[in-house]
Amino acid sequence: MPKVAIPSLEALAAWVGKELAVSEWLQVDQGRIDRFAEATNDRQWIHVDPARAAAETPFGGTIAHGYLTLSLISNLMMEALEVGGGRMIINYGINRLRFVTPVRCNDRVRARFTLEGLEDIKGGVQAAWNVQVEIDGQAKPACAVEILFRYYA
Repeated sequence: MPKVAIPSLEALAAWVGKELAVSEWLQVDQGRIDRFAEATNDRQWIHVDPARAAAETPFGGTIAHGYLTLSLISNLMMEALEVGGGRMIINYGINRLRFVTPVRCNDRVRARFTLEGLEDIKGGVQAAWNVQVEIDGQAKPACAVEILFRYYA
């Protein structure tokens, strides 16, 4: 899917209430899951032990950490969407977050970005994004979140 380019922070206002971009698919393989487990010291067996996860879970194998799925949003957004006129983007926080469906090892995920709101802040704007992280072939999303980014001019 082509990257969506918004020329300026002011132009972003026209997109409030609309889906703006959809990222490309990204495969979440065991190597990525293992690296996240190492980085966060979260080595729970449902993430890092494929044999045990296949035998003892309803998932048929390992699943990605929910926070791994969440952490992919920034990269998926950067690949799908570019907002011009800013010098810096800061992740400001999360208003709502749900991990709806586990991401199984080797699933492909992508993100849909809808601009829910935009407000002026000192030096820029704060955008509230509704993000749905979808799993290829699944009806329900992996993750549903309202995430806040601050764009500074």
